[in-house]
Amino acid sequence: MLNKSEFRKDYFLNKYVLITPSRAKRPEELHEKESTAHLASCDFCPENLNYNNVLDQVGNGKKWQAVSIKNIFPALTVDNNTAYGAQEVIIETPDHNKPLALLGLGQIETVLKLHIKRIKKLEKIKNIGYVLCFKNHGARAGASREHSHSQIFASGLIPPQIEEEMLAAKIYQKKNKTCPCCEIVKRESVGARKIFIDKNISAFAPYASQYHYEAWIMAREHLADITKLSDKQIGSLAHALKKILLKLHSINLPFNFFFHKITNNKDGHFIFKVQPRGSVWAGVELGSGIAINSVAPEEAAAFYRR
Repeated sequence: MLNKSEFRKDYFLNKYVLITPSRAKRPEELHEKESTAHLASCDFCPENLNYNNVLDQVGNGKKWQAVSIKNIFPALTVDNNTAYGAQEVIIETPDHNKPLALLGLGQIETVLKLHIKRIKKLEKIKNIGYVLCFKNHGARAGASREHSHSQIFASGLIPPQIEEEMLAAKIYQKKNKTCPCCEIVKRESVGARKIFIDKNISAFAPYASQYHYEAWIMAREHLADITKLSDKQIGSLAHALKKILLKLHSINLPFNFFFHKITNNKDGHFIFKVQPRGSVWAGVELGSGIAINSVAPEEAAAFYRR
């Protein structure tokens, strides 16, 4: 385990994280006091849902397992050329009191497959270049309500950081004749940062983790995005995701997760990122752009393996 501070460079970009294990807190000291809104009448529950807003669902009528609905306060719309795109909400379960971590593997697979179905629908919209799927869990991660849900953000604009990562990957591949993500999977599937591995996916704490207990899940096969995963690979993804989220649930740590598809990038490599929000970005992070992480990735991986 790391016993002194060190700078670590991002896999792709020219940015750094300062790992400071001597300042680390125990996992139980990072938990959040939950303050997301509790609504007496939740409009994500089956009996209250506005079915006029439903775009897609798994299950019939009010007996659904998961449902996609319009975002009624979208930042992007297809009739706005200055902020062109679309947004949706995925309600992950009809059960108001069950977070994603406590859902069965089959239900987590259902949620992932509904995301895939909606990505395929959204990317067909004219001039959509980028689709982001994400979840905010806990008030410090940006969640505004309790009922378990995630969101989809489809944009005509490809974010500059994503384009920068794509360019870095292409430069590496041209120079080394191999995909950098495939190399990362090989390297991180063994050793101290490994969390979970099977024949389909690899989960690990990234070398230059920006956040306490950050975890990545990557396809072991060179597949561009989640829409290319087989049913067995989706099953493995669900298994790894549940393992990670259960550990975060055990210490009540808020988190974001996200994955994306760039519609014109056929040679990417699927990455699913889970970024817990136990750390606070303060003066150093905001002033210098260098994140300080007091939980070494090796320690984070050991926590997930326990």
